[in-house]
Amino acid sequence: MTGTTVSSEGLDPRRRRLLFRCWHRGIRETDLIMGGFADAHIATLTDAELTELERLIEVPDADLLNWVIGERAAPPDYDTPLFRRMRDYHLSLD
Repeated sequence: MTGTTVSSEGLDPRRRRLLFRCWHRGIRETDLIMGGFADAHIATLTDAELTELERLIEVPDADLLNWVIGERAAPPDYDTPLFRRMRDYHLSLD
């Protein structure tokens, strides 16, 4: 997989921007984690979930990767239902 598999056509500007940012994080591993999740769910996320996704985008790549693969536990303020959903989505692909 080299990038998004969905079109941003028809998405509102906020979702379009988030989809792009999820696929352009920095390191390929987090691009795949966040981008794959965004491809599957961006169109149906609530405004509150979009806000949480925007917050997760700001987490350094190494921290996010370690939280998702279980090397370290996510801090309580990041261990949200959306984070767990993204983590579980990624783990279901293995």
